[in-house]
Amino acid sequence: MRYFDWYYLLAFLPIVILGYFIAPKKLKPFVLLLASYVYIFLLCGKLLVYIVLATLVIYIIGKWLEKLKAKETEELENIEKERKKEIKELYNKKRKRVLILGIFILVLMLTMTKYLDFISININNILSLFKVNFRVRISNFLAPLGISFYTLSALSYIIDVYRGKVSGNNKLPKLALFLAFFPQITEGPIARYDDIADDLYSGKPLEYKNMCFGAQRIVYGLIKKMVIADRLNPFVTTIFSEYYNYNGAMILLGVILYVVQLYMDFSGVIDIAIGSGEIFGVRMPENFRQPFFSRSISDFWSRWHITLGTWFKDYIFYPISLCKTSRKMTSAFRKKLGNHLGPIIPGSIALLVVWFLNGLWHGAGYNYLFFGMYHFTFIFLGNLFRPLFLNLYQKLKIDINNKFLVVIEVIKTTIIVIFGELFFRASSLSVGFKMFKRIFTDFSFRALNLKNILGLGVDGHDFMIVIVTLIIIFIIGLLKEKKVNIRESIASKPIVVRWIIYYALILFLLIFGAYGIQYAPVDPMYANF
Repeated sequence: MRYFDWYYLLAFLPIVILGYFIAPKKLKPFVLLLASYVYIFLLCGKLLVYIVLATLVIYIIGKWLEKLKAKETEELENIEKERKKEIKELYNKKRKRVLILGIFILVLMLTMTKYLDFISININNILSLFKVNFRVRISNFLAPLGISFYTLSALSYIIDVYRGKVSGNNKLPKLALFLAFFPQITEGPIARYDDIADDLYSGKPLEYKNMCFGAQRIVYGLIKKMVIADRLNPFVTTIFSEYYNYNGAMILLGVILYVVQLYMDFSGVIDIAIGSGEIFGVRMPENFRQPFFSRSISDFWSRWHITLGTWFKDYIFYPISLCKTSRKMTSAFRKKLGNHLGPIIPGSIALLVVWFLNGLWHGAGYNYLFFGMYHFTFIFLGNLFRPLFLNLYQKLKIDINNKFLVVIEVIKTTIIVIFGELFFRASSLSVGFKMFKRIFTDFSFRALNLKNILGLGVDGHDFMIVIVTLIIIFIIGLLKEKKVNIRESIASKPIVVRWIIYYALILFLLIFGAYGIQYAPVDPMYANF
């Protein structure tokens, strides 16, 4: 049962809403928790045990950290001033050990389900290099959907408890609901405890505005997913699986359509997830902010998969770049290389680690690691040369907000993203390079004829629907970029106008959505990562 299945939309979600409405305030969180576990069980069966174990781990680690903090406070009150520093250092070491234990257990669970195959392949490659006949044979454990997402939420909780940002004395059901809340379980957004836990556990009553806005967001997400992403799937799948049969022009078109498909699928499912949460008064963090209006790769990654980016920034980048060693390196390089280049080297080390882990998080494959290093390279180069370009613009008296310059930078960034996604989608790194090579060595516009384009499971009618829908979504994105609150604008209209808009959206989805006998349902794309 997926978020865009009619089982979810017409049975599961309405039943949960009804149960939540009927339940007294104290039991409302338990209705959501039960619904979440039922949903995960329907998706994964007995693999529900993984998220239960992860919940128990963060509950025990959180309590343990809080207990050590309380003991430290108690000892500091009854000890002479000279020994206070010693006691603080002692308890800080103890808390750090507990935190490391929690991180180790959570990462081990993730590794066992996603990376054992990849690790064994690399070990065997090294053994072959040294002419060793022995081979390691280890396979991944069965992985539940969403483990990559809820593992990051679990890690953020224990790290925030360690930092004193949130309390470790939280109830087990509250933690369980925070980790397992059904709308976010397969693709995020990756929520922090202080983002949603209070909303989830407060037992808020259902409100008309929340239900209305939530339903709007769900329908909008369904349009992205079912009208555009699913409709493009046959074309994209054929190009990537049989690239050797096609000219570079067709491959490039397939890659561009894949980027469209990925964005519409991922952001559409996130819209459905956020809308589902909004019905219950739960404000989940946004995961996209018009990424294809970005002027640089750094800007793109501050707008695409926002919750993943901020997670890496807060829990990987800052700890590395602000540690004692990095600060010393920054100070030393600043003296030798100046205020711009000095901080770039230590910062780039942290950035390299972030993008290595980002690539690895997406999947156990060299193409994902390459994807991470690809984006690291462009971000690093952007950071390195930005002052040079700013000085050049200043000397040439070019306004950096000049519309023509903005359009050029947006196009440049989009091209970089498109080629990065080629390697992301390719079945392997070598296949990615073969496709990339074909684009530049076997390119002909003649290949982009109607016979070729319309012969891959997407006809002219389908393309027309996709183009019209993309234009509508582009206009909505442009209005959002100009800070227009579209949903509030609609809500302010007379009731007749509002409901005409609502019915128009629903009819658009029912008429043009890719579903039925001729369409194979397409699983949420990011659930695989």
